[in-house]
Amino acid sequence: MNMTKLLGKREFRNFFLADIISGFGVGLTTVGANWYMLQSTHSNKLVGMYLTVNVLAGFLMSPFAGSLTDKFPRKQVLLWTFLGRALPMILIAGVIGYAGFNLWAMYGLAILTGAGWITYMAASRSYVQAILPTELLGTANSFIEVSLQVGMFAAGAISGIILNYTGFMTILIINISMFLVAVLLVKAIKADSPINVRKEENEVSTSFFNGLEYILKHKTILSMGVISILPLIVTQLFNVSSPDYVSTILKANSVVYGFADMGYGIGGLVAGLITGYLINRFKNKNIIVGFFALATMGLLTLYLTHLISVTYVCTFSLGLSNSALRVVINTVLMKRVDKQFMGRATSIWNGTAQLIEVFAATLMGVANDKFGANIGFLWMAMIMLIGAAWSFVMLNMTKLRSKQV
Repeated sequence: MNMTKLLGKREFRNFFLADIISGFGVGLTTVGANWYMLQSTHSNKLVGMYLTVNVLAGFLMSPFAGSLTDKFPRKQVLLWTFLGRALPMILIAGVIGYAGFNLWAMYGLAILTGAGWITYMAASRSYVQAILPTELLGTANSFIEVSLQVGMFAAGAISGIILNYTGFMTILIINISMFLVAVLLVKAIKADSPINVRKEENEVSTSFFNGLEYILKHKTILSMGVISILPLIVTQLFNVSSPDYVSTILKANSVVYGFADMGYGIGGLVAGLITGYLINRFKNKNIIVGFFALATMGLLTLYLTHLISVTYVCTFSLGLSNSALRVVINTVLMKRVDKQFMGRATSIWNGTAQLIEVFAATLMGVANDKFGANIGFLWMAMIMLIGAAWSFVMLNMTKLRSKQV
C-alpha cells in the first residue's frame, strides 16, 4: 500500500528515476577512477591521496551545502548539484582526452565529485523529508537505497569492462550524460517551497552553527548521527583497499574488481528491497546491531581468506549491511529531526565522516603499501564492531523502537 502511494507521487517518482540514473554515473566514475589511478601510477599512496582530496572537498563544502539546502527550494539545489558536476566534468574529460592521464585533472575530478556529492546528499534527503508524510519515510528510504544500489552495482560490473576495453574517458562521457538526463527529470517536478529560516540565519556561518547547536542539544539525534557515519567511513576505506586487494592479493584483473564491486551493490539492492519490511516487523535496535555484526564478520573473512568466490560473498554481505544501516538510521533521523534543520544535520554528519576519511584514507593507502592490502579489512572490521557495541548500548538506554519514531 505504501509502495503504491509513494510511486503515485510524481515528485518522488521523478526524483527516484533521477537518483538511479545519476547514481549509475557516479558509480562508474567512483569505481573507474580508483582503478584508473592505481593502474596509471602503481601507487596505493596516490589512490589514497585521490580519495583524501575527494573527502576533504566534501568536508569543506558541508557547511555551505547544508545551509543552502535549508535556505532555498530543494528542487533548485538538486538541479545545481547535477549541472554543477556535469559542466566542469566536460572540461576534465577534455583534458584527459587530449593529454591522457593527468594527475592534476584527477585531483580536480576528486574535488568536483566530493563537493557535489555532499551537496546532493543534503539536498536529496531534505527534499524527501519535505515532500512526504511521516508514514511513507521508511518506504521512501528503502526506495532511495534501491535506486542508489541499482546504479552502483550496474556501474560496478560495467566499469571494469569499460576500463578493460575502452578506457576512463568513456566513463566520464557516460557520467556527464547521466547528470544531464537527471536535470531533465528534476526540472519536470513541481517546485517545493523553501523551509522558513529565521532572518538571523541568513549568514552561512550563523546558519551552520545554529544547526550544530541543535544537534548537540538532542543527545539521541547526536548519537544516531555519529553511528550513521561509521558505515560511510568503512565504505570509503573499502574503496581504498579494494583495488589493490584484487590486484595483489587475489592477483586478478579489473573485471574481477568490477564484479566484486557489483557484489557490494547487489547487497545494497537487496537491503533496499527488504529493509522497509524489517522496519515494520522488528525493533530498530535488533536490525542495527545485527547488520553491524554481519559486516564485521564479512570484513574479518576478507582479511583471513584470499579467494575470489569468497570475496564476492563478503562484499555482498558488506553492501547488504551498510545499506540496511543507512535505511534504518536515516528513517529514524528523518522522523526526529526538525525539517528546518535537516539539510544542515545531514551535511554535518556527512562532513564529519569526510573529515575522518581525510586522514583515514591516506593512512589506509600507506598501510596497504607496507603491510598488504588485506590489512585494511581488519581495520574496517574493528570500526563495525565498535558500531555494534555502541548502538547496542545506546539503543538499550533510549529504547528506540521503530513504532515510537
